[in-house]
Amino acid sequence: MKILRACLAQVNTTVGDISGNAEKIISCIREARKKNAGIVVFPELCLSGYPPEDLLLKPHFVAENKSALTRIARASTSILSIVGFPYAQKGKVFNAAALIYNTKLLGIYNKIYLPNYSVFDEKRYFAPGDYCHLISFGREVRIGFNICEDIWYPEGPQRTQAHLGGAQVIINISSSPYYAGKISLREKMLSQRARENGCFVLYCNSVGGQDELVFDGGSLAFDDKGGLVSRGKQFQEDLVTVDLDLSSLRQRQGVKKGMVFRIPKESLRYLGLPEIRAKVRYPLVNKIEKRLKPLDEVYAALVLGLKDYVRKNNFKKVVFGLSGGIDSALTAVLAVDALGPDNVIALAMPSQYSSGGTKDDARIIAHNLKIKIISIPISGLYKDYLVVFNKYFKGTRPGIAEQNIQARIRGNILMAFSNKFGWLVLTTGNKSEISTGYCTLYGDTAGGFAVLKDVPKCLVYKLAGLANKIKEIIPRSVFTRAPTAELKKNQKDQDSLPAYPLLDRVIELYVEKDKSFEDIMKMRFVDKKTLQKVILMVDRNEYKRRQSPPGIKITPKAFGKDRRMPITNAYSV
Repeated sequence: MKILRACLAQVNTTVGDISGNAEKIISCIREARKKNAGIVVFPELCLSGYPPEDLLLKPHFVAENKSALTRIARASTSILSIVGFPYAQKGKVFNAAALIYNTKLLGIYNKIYLPNYSVFDEKRYFAPGDYCHLISFGREVRIGFNICEDIWYPEGPQRTQAHLGGAQVIINISSSPYYAGKISLREKMLSQRARENGCFVLYCNSVGGQDELVFDGGSLAFDDKGGLVSRGKQFQEDLVTVDLDLSSLRQRQGVKKGMVFRIPKESLRYLGLPEIRAKVRYPLVNKIEKRLKPLDEVYAALVLGLKDYVRKNNFKKVVFGLSGGIDSALTAVLAVDALGPDNVIALAMPSQYSSGGTKDDARIIAHNLKIKIISIPISGLYKDYLVVFNKYFKGTRPGIAEQNIQARIRGNILMAFSNKFGWLVLTTGNKSEISTGYCTLYGDTAGGFAVLKDVPKCLVYKLAGLANKIKEIIPRSVFTRAPTAELKKNQKDQDSLPAYPLLDRVIELYVEKDKSFEDIMKMRFVDKKTLQKVILMVDRNEYKRRQSPPGIKITPKAFGKDRRMPITNAYSV
């Protein structure tokens, strides 16, 4: 029996912290060696952090990665280490994997398929690779390597490595951003690659938050039948130990008729290493962590994304407006889960239009979460503003301009606390509001991080309900009260917007799935006038979104890096 033990190090690195990332990698190499692993695998571009974006245009940044790799190599004794890093050669930069054994850099694999869609811009920075490696341990064990997007194509390098090179194990290093539903899609694809190539597939994914993106970890191993062998923790760092019984592999049937190979056999590069004498005995250590439920996944992504944005940008505390509504209530809960109650400050800023119910609920939420709440009524400030403007607005009817002054007063107060104490301001707007522009520029959009930016209103309610499952933190009245901005008397969101279930469905189709007006009308769940209104609101408010803070991506298409529409745009339904 031949058992190969590998460790998949799903580490949370920081973009640009080359030295700190290198230390984390070295620590994991030492830990993997203690576990008697023959191989330790790290995520895509883990040395630089992912995605490094235009840092890659700085030659000295790329060069520093290569220097740090030398330190990592010195620590890699008696173990094969696979480390993702940016690599420069002959005026080109590659998304690369370093293959290190016994302190020596044996070879460098350059990513072949470069994604250039959604949040990915890899063709802006990288040149594609044109060869792939096979490492032989002794005479019998062959292992192929590739990077992230490479394995998503059936005819990609793993097919050449397995069918033409005889690889029994394919290792894929990845930095695959999370969105709801992505994990199931990823697992299905990897299972299929293992089955169609008749080999083990090991997949090491990044974990952690980076600006709008969250990486969910959940590293995986599949056997040659496509069966799940191991799964790492989701949204947490983990050193996933995987034992592969190579003697259990089925006899590969050879190349099937009509099988296409995009990567020719001539592109294979062979590296030979001594046979690894595994000190592994039964029982094998493979562990399959339980998958989080869909709602729990989204909640965990929001908590991790917020925690890492605050931590990696060297903030200690956050501040936000707590109105007593559902959005600010959920923001409060997420902030406490991410940072702890001592690092969360709420400002209650009631006006003459704030109801007794919302003011009471804000106090109850703060009390239940044990967070500091500072009350600053704005009625007097608002009246002072109106006095100033009365001279210039004379003869006009009060309307949106006067209402939005209140939101801008609140934004001003929040930013003052931020400037004075160095607290990060969290905005509380959700995707439904941001999509339609139902928010005030330089008012409730003012801040440093938008936790709910990609969370539709209906999902806000579900996540808030999840937060209340163990203990009621958010009062029931917050769930049952009609949503309102409370900028005028008896105001309701539905005075300006369709009912949220209908609105969220339209946004999903128009924004996330790029369906046309005609496509949506054929579905017969919304009338023509309402649909035209919503689409017009979405299209007209790109300028607000362009000026809003970054927020955590949790849907297949988020505003920001994911969806980039022109502000000056004459195309309309």
